[in-house]
Amino acid sequence: MVLVAFCIDFVAVGFFFYSYGVFFKAIAEDFGGSRLGVAIGLTVTNAVGAIAAPYVGRALDKYPLRNVMGLGAISMALGFLGLSYVQNELQFYLVLGLFIGFGASSMGNLATSKLVANWFDKRRGTALGIAAAGVSLSGVIMPYISAELIGNFGWRAGFLVYSAFTFFVVVPLIFRFVISRPEDVGMRPDGAMPLLSDVDTSAHANVQIAPPKMRLLELFKQHNFRMIVLTFSLLFCCMSATLTHMIPRLTDFGYSLVEASLVMSVCAGFGVLGKLSFGWLSDRLSVRKVMAIVIFMQFSGQYLMFSSLDYLTFAIGASMFGYGVGGVVPMHGAVVGKTFGRDRFGAVLGLMRPAMFPIQILGVPFAGWIFDVTGSYDTAFQVFLGLYFLAALAVSFYRQPSQTVT
Repeated sequence: MVLVAFCIDFVAVGFFFYSYGVFFKAIAEDFGGSRLGVAIGLTVTNAVGAIAAPYVGRALDKYPLRNVMGLGAISMALGFLGLSYVQNELQFYLVLGLFIGFGASSMGNLATSKLVANWFDKRRGTALGIAAAGVSLSGVIMPYISAELIGNFGWRAGFLVYSAFTFFVVVPLIFRFVISRPEDVGMRPDGAMPLLSDVDTSAHANVQIAPPKMRLLELFKQHNFRMIVLTFSLLFCCMSATLTHMIPRLTDFGYSLVEASLVMSVCAGFGVLGKLSFGWLSDRLSVRKVMAIVIFMQFSGQYLMFSSLDYLTFAIGASMFGYGVGGVVPMHGAVVGKTFGRDRFGAVLGLMRPAMFPIQILGVPFAGWIFDVTGSYDTAFQVFLGLYFLAALAVSFYRQPSQTVT
């Protein structure tokens, strides 16, 4: 299941979010040149994802995962197809909202984290890190491929290729290989064999009973939920803006689109290392210690990218930043799993999306607006450097559960 989740994340997150910055300026030129306008497209995608997340999370806890994820993959394929034909910003936003936003929510990190959390307990952090590495590996490969597609065939053809791959490769992969829970095939989490006491109930192994319905206001009363939401919403705010505007920033400095895409690939490559190492660390160290390392690496990398126009220095900063970015997805899943357990994992993670949305969504359009007004990203990224201190303060108030919830 880890390999399946790895492959799905490669497409669900990497194809769109890591490639969006490569498509950014080409789309902006077609639609009038405003970077805020294209940045709003990512905001629309995230907004729909946040609205859909509680329902998707509940569905993931209640229905077979292959059905929910398969529907999401079909939606993503249709969305990429639609993007290849849009003629104006309104059509662009509609396709992103109706198809990409819903599809990414249904087959992306929320779904794959639920799948891995169902299959792993003791080694959950390590498994989540390996699965989430698919996102970063996509970030290593797809920016360069996207740049070549755009340079040779145009951005619309690039999305058409993504649509074909998603429909003909990813959709069959999901329906063929995804199994919701180890109990469905006579196993237990972490690959253990069923207990003798489970034999009498084996006939009911395929029956998935949803836990009691949870509400956002109920969860907000819990201290740890609030701290997790604040910490990760601030990190996602900075991360999404940096990854989206990294390639436009570099091309503004005079570097070619291919040169800029290679820096993004290096950033994502270190993200693979981050996902693997932070996933492993989350099984062995406290949440606060691991998150302190994540935040420090992102801040340091961000500072280097902000302080120098030199290509090598920027690439080193992108590497450090990417390593820190790699820790966020596995740590998010690991923290939720440790705090709330696997039975409520989908519901809690789904409810976190709208809770995080008001802060998380600000980064990308804010940076685009700052550039349109001032002709530079400097002010925006000074603000993001300050937000890392707030994230570090928030995680310091997280209370480590005395016993991991399963």
